[in-house]
Amino acid sequence: MLRRYSADFAILSMCIDALAVSSAFALAVFLRPSLHEYIPLAIPHDGASVPRFLYIVAPLIWVGVLLIVSAYDPRHTYKAIDEFSRVVFGSSMAALCFSGFLYLTSRTVSRWLFGTFVVLALIFLLLWRIGLRSLWRVRALPPRVRRVLIIGAGDVGQQVANMIDQYAWTGLQLVGYLDDCSEGKQADVPIIGTLEDVNEVVHAYQVEEVVITLPRRAYSEVDELVSALHDLPVQARIVPDYFSLALYRATVEDFAGIPMINLRAPALNEYQRLVKRAFDLLLGGLMTICALPIMGLIALAIKLDSPGPILFRQKRVGENGRLFTMYKFRTMVDGAEKMQALVNEVTEDGKIIHKKPDDPRVTRVGRFLRRTSLDELPQLFNVLKGDMSLVGPRPELPWLVEQYEPWQRKRFSVPQGITGWWQINGRSDKPMHLHTEDDLFYVQNYSFWLDLKILWKTIWVVVFGRGAY
Repeated sequence: MLRRYSADFAILSMCIDALAVSSAFALAVFLRPSLHEYIPLAIPHDGASVPRFLYIVAPLIWVGVLLIVSAYDPRHTYKAIDEFSRVVFGSSMAALCFSGFLYLTSRTVSRWLFGTFVVLALIFLLLWRIGLRSLWRVRALPPRVRRVLIIGAGDVGQQVANMIDQYAWTGLQLVGYLDDCSEGKQADVPIIGTLEDVNEVVHAYQVEEVVITLPRRAYSEVDELVSALHDLPVQARIVPDYFSLALYRATVEDFAGIPMINLRAPALNEYQRLVKRAFDLLLGGLMTICALPIMGLIALAIKLDSPGPILFRQKRVGENGRLFTMYKFRTMVDGAEKMQALVNEVTEDGKIIHKKPDDPRVTRVGRFLRRTSLDELPQLFNVLKGDMSLVGPRPELPWLVEQYEPWQRKRFSVPQGITGWWQINGRSDKPMHLHTEDDLFYVQNYSFWLDLKILWKTIWVVVFGRGAY
């Protein structure tokens, strides 16, 4: 039986795509003469003048480009969203290549015929994939079972096991762990032997995939393991424990011809960063213009209420640990930072609480500004400067960051923001350095739509003044 995610299936996919593109082109040619009857802007055109060789060139270009963008690579098509995004991107690139080819060889293809063909080709390419996945979901085409053995039952190994469980629908099946550590045998994990048993376990369980997830202290045993696996009919992979040191995620990169692990790979790709920055400039600029009169009135009120500067400038930790000066309206008496030790409280587990509702340093106007979050308005200038974003984890105080555990520092892998997931789920009721998991949720689930959701919810949080002091 033809199996999903095999070389044969990839070849079959190319053939189906070629047929789909050729059919789309034929249908576009057939529809073009009557297109003006349904679309007033379409100029009458005789599709019969289209050269025959384009029926072959078009599918060749589409399949070639899809091959280049890894649309047939099973490592990149496990998830539907990954496969469909590659098909859409590849189709866009193929359309550009095809338009250039038409410009150089044949200009008898009308723009309406070309546009109709591109749309139909994308629809056909997506339709057969959606249909196949639907059939596959109901087990009409069961995936081939691939048994996986994990060597190392530590945290990294258990994370790999969770991933295997999430992708069980692709045929991955965990047979168990191999681990020499006696502590691991007490954990709720299926340890089926020690590292010395790898040969027997692979044959007994018919293992096809072996993933090595040993901790750094056990790396001396990796060479021996790899040598043993060379004589076995398995695919061997290793997950370096150094990945746990990554600020957000680690990636393997080619650096001057040498493969290296980047421990500080950005959480946002270039496209996401471009969209986020453009959105910050557009909306941030409009908000700044609208807020200028309000900021003028607030500045006057602060000046009349208590002596001292109008703006409060403070060093904060931004993206990737970079320090910058954050602006806020002053809400405390002048010199309040020197009195910080008087209000700090230490929890039973040694964590510092540096904010509380009855802080005696807050002025009358300052209390109102904090309750309404108007003290944050000057941070719009930080957004326009590029120090911050409208949405993201809040920039933290350097002296608090010094007390962070390594996993907490991952919150700095994205631009820090005026509002974020933490603010709409507790705000000051939950000190952010004690609830970093809220920020990590944002980092790991970032999307433009999540930013819009947070901004929308922030409006209601500010209106009701929940958790602000």
